Amino acid sequence: MSKKDFYSILGVSKDASTADIKKSYRKAAMKYHPDRNPDNKEAESKFKEAAEAYETLSDSDKRSKYDRFGHDQYQNHQQGGGGGGGHQGMDFDDIFANFGDIFGDMFGGGQQQARQSGPTPQRGHDLAKNITVSLKEAYIGVETTISYYHAVTCTGCKGQGVKSKSDISSCTPCNGMGKVQYQRGFFAQIQHCSACQGQGFSIKNPCKDCNGQSRKQEYEKLSVKIPQGIFDGATITHRGKGDAGVYGGPAGALKLRVTVTPNKDFKREDDDLVSSAMLTYPQLVFGCQIEIKNLDDTTITVKVPKGSAVGKKIVIPGKGFRNVHSKSVGNLVIITQCHVPTRLSADAKKELQKYSEIVGTDVSQQEGFISSLFKKFLG
Repeated sequence: MSKKDFYSILGVSKDASTADIKKSYRKAAMKYHPDRNPDNKEAESKFKEAAEAYETLSDSDKRSKYDRFGHDQYQNHQQGGGGGGGHQGMDFDDIFANFGDIFGDMFGGGQQQARQSGPTPQRGHDLAKNITVSLKEAYIGVETTISYYHAVTCTGCKGQGVKSKSDISSCTPCNGMGKVQYQRGFFAQIQHCSACQGQGFSIKNPCKDCNGQSRKQEYEKLSVKIPQGIFDGATITHRGKGDAGVYGGPAGALKLRVTVTPNKDFKREDDDLVSSAMLTYPQLVFGCQIEIKNLDDTTITVKVPKGSAVGKKIVIPGKGFRNVHSKSVGNLVIITQCHVPTRLSADAKKELQKYSEIVGTDVSQQEGFISSLFKKFLG
């Protein structure tokens, strides 16, 4: 007879729910299971003790009587009424027979699987492919053609794997489960059914075109549009263009990973298109209008203000990249540069020296610049 009351044995309160009682019993059964504690009499005793406690508390009628009479009187009543004499009278076969659902949950025997009478539709795999475009193509958008292999639905059987559904039957050895169970003591070992390779069904006359697979590989050319403003590292998804589904399942997607190659004259900064304009010193001093060829080969007139310094950013609104998400448009940014000639004619050199004498060589110090003292020309 157990000396401890059943609630203490399972470590639950007297108002514990049936689910909590079952959870605690599972924990105790796992801990003291004979297969985990071989030749351990104390663990064996606690295992049987926990089973006796669960047998009583999991039954609403027995639990009501136990709560009304108390532990000792209930135990005496059970013995007097031929109740088995406590946990010492219980054997492992009784425990497993009474609580097989719990041991099945713990060791694999309680897993439920739907019975299969035929192929289950499955979604096809997503496919990934790299695509490279130039900066110009990213700026204006482009349509191109790609080629790739992917699984397509078999037209011979319309994706069913058989000419007639009457050729599909549930597997007899596993009763359509796809798995077979072997009981070894308290443990239930589950294996894939060798007769149907775990599918749960068998096909008598598979489609000859796809060998019963419902799809086959094909090489396809696909026209794809690269939208204006696409950026390096972007992914363009074409739904339904991946592998076809199995046995009528939906097709996967084709995901194009975009690489944008650099351009020697232009670069992208966020949604702005940035370039440089090489100007002469007089153009920077007096200001000017210049024409530049944009990335899309259009001609744009740019006004350079008087007294522009090297590195000045001239912004032309709305001539940058289109944002693929918001459809807003960035700016074209022209950065001024000064052309410094390395060779001068005698006349040009003479005139430049005369200019230097007129404007002087004393540059007033401004914030952000270091002061300098002119000594002589090197050339």
